[in-house]
Amino acid sequence: MSVTDEFFYYGKEEPSPEETGGRLPTALVFAGRKGSALSTLGWQAVYRLLAPDAELAVERFFLGEPGQPSVSMDSDKELSEFPLIGFSVNFEEEYLHLVRMLKDSGVPPLAAERPDFPLVMGGGPVAFLNPAPIAPFFDFFWVGEAEAGLKELCLELKQHIFSGGSKKEFLDLIKDRDGVYVPGMTKGQVRRAVLPPGPVSEGHGVPLLSEPAYSCFISPEAVFKDMFLVEVNRGCPYGCRFCAAGYIYRPPRHASIDQLKKIVELADPPKVGLVGTALTDWPDLIPYIEWLKKRKTKFSLSSVRADGLTEELLDILRAAGVRTVTLALEGASRKLRDAASKNLEEEDFLRAVELCAAKGVNHLRVYVIVGWPGETDEDYDELALMLEKMDEARKRGQGKKKKQFMRITFGASCLVPKPWTPLQWAPMPSEKELKAVLSKVKGLTKKYKGIAFSGDSPFQARLQGILSRGDESLADFISYAAEHGGWKKASKFYEGNPERFVDQVLDKDSPLPWDFIDTGVKKSYLWREWQRFQKAEKTPVCPPDGCAECKSCGMHQWLNEK
Repeated sequence: MSVTDEFFYYGKEEPSPEETGGRLPTALVFAGRKGSALSTLGWQAVYRLLAPDAELAVERFFLGEPGQPSVSMDSDKELSEFPLIGFSVNFEEEYLHLVRMLKDSGVPPLAAERPDFPLVMGGGPVAFLNPAPIAPFFDFFWVGEAEAGLKELCLELKQHIFSGGSKKEFLDLIKDRDGVYVPGMTKGQVRRAVLPPGPVSEGHGVPLLSEPAYSCFISPEAVFKDMFLVEVNRGCPYGCRFCAAGYIYRPPRHASIDQLKKIVELADPPKVGLVGTALTDWPDLIPYIEWLKKRKTKFSLSSVRADGLTEELLDILRAAGVRTVTLALEGASRKLRDAASKNLEEEDFLRAVELCAAKGVNHLRVYVIVGWPGETDEDYDELALMLEKMDEARKRGQGKKKKQFMRITFGASCLVPKPWTPLQWAPMPSEKELKAVLSKVKGLTKKYKGIAFSGDSPFQARLQGILSRGDESLADFISYAAEHGGWKKASKFYEGNPERFVDQVLDKDSPLPWDFIDTGVKKSYLWREWQRFQKAEKTPVCPPDGCAECKSCGMHQWLNEK
């Protein structure tokens, strides 16, 4: 990609409504509020991919007022006026919004009730995790990375419509292509669309990310206010067994520092947010943020690994005005961290806490996950000792600098065993059990000054588990929730049993609703990793030289098949 030729950026400006003559009117819908969309890199990347094309007239839609038709942000047109409606769906809880947006706009939510246009397309992370629960609402899904052929598919649709072709004819034409899932028509597995890795970066080993994503817009309305987001890396080499991103975005790829410099030079934003699943693994992280600092551009990092937080990096962050640092402990005990294959040593974590306190960090956020398969009281006894050690590390770092007291927020989230992770076979604890363990963790933090507790919602966690692991029968539950007041009312009054998707113990041969997706990671590999979880055995991280050096998960062979 030539950044200069392809650069597309509005900044704080709004796009002007364009004439639709000769173009395919395309609604790009974010199933959430505008502020969230403006801080979501994937949705903006799709807009940047489609909007500049002379054959497409792309307009933006966000979640509006309940009961009102969805209206374009770029004109006064309603959603029902567009022959192509594309939803970017990032989180399972958004399923409620997409059903309501369609219904309120006069578009029948169920695909079976839409024999003619509009054609409703789904994309985003849930499309290659498990789109089965929302499959009845969509005509087709783009499964994978948008840069790997989505625009070409939209242009083909434009030619098809302008030539008088029908909706059914188009779906029949594309139903068995890579990256396309047409519910009820696609046969066999759907191969995930992946942007081919670029050449291995000289001296770094990991393949290059040939087209890093970046923001189209910056806005004071955004969740990350006035921030320009750039993608530093995609995929993660650590393969933590609870994290879907470490599996569905394989192979790991790094952006080129030269590309990211060019992007920022062209945009010239007030503040840059670096986004990635393994920021501190990017070999050019420190040179890049030093470059940003030199050009007087503010920046922030989405997260850092404790073992990647060096004194040099922290000095740069503090000098740039960064006041809050986030570290993920994940497991309450060494055994649970090993079972999760977190590949994090306790000493490294405590050293990072001490370093943050010594360097004057105002606020440290620490995250732990509860509800692991096989966890015991002994794991939380060990967490009590860890909290004591964290408090001691904080005191050592601060010394006598009482004015620079570092407060800590200790956040606990409930494990959601997601598709395409080794934990996809694991059941979830009951809501009552999750509440009990959260209460226990909260109690452990009370004895420490300056450590505040922040807990997850067990109801929301189990709901997310149900929606991420269900099959097409869940569409009835989703419709019920959309029509009868939301998720809690549906959970209480719906006559079916959606909780079976998180309460059942699954074995190796259990059919999974997402088996029809081919992500490139072998199911047999995930099963071996699940066995290793139960033995608390760690797996080495992806090697620096990429898939060709490893060949264990199936990705190397999969990439070479095309």
